[in-house]
Order: sequence, then C-alpha cells, then structure tokens
Amino acid sequence: MKSGKRPTLKQKQAMLASGKSPNKWLVVKSLEDELHIVHRETGREETIVK
Repeated sequence: MKSGKRPTLKQKQAMLASGKSPNKWLVVKSLEDELHIVHRETGREETIVK
C-alpha cells in the first residue's frame, strides 16, 4: 500500500464534490487536473478528476 498524506482544504473540497469522505482517504499524488487517493483502511486506490 502506498503511503499517503492528509488532504489540504482544497483537496478535501474536491473529495466531497466527488462523494468521498476526506476522513477515510489519503492523498498519494496531487496533479493539476487529477487527485490520486488511497483509502486508509482497505488500501484501495482511486483517481479524482478536478
């Protein structure tokens, strides 16, 4: 499992807009148009398009 970091306020807002709970997800990679996140408990990875 990749280690992620806690999301910033703007990243949290992007997660909420896509229906993800910022409390359960960590940020692995933040690009201009994409946000790569990993679930804290399961390790599942997803990509959010900003």
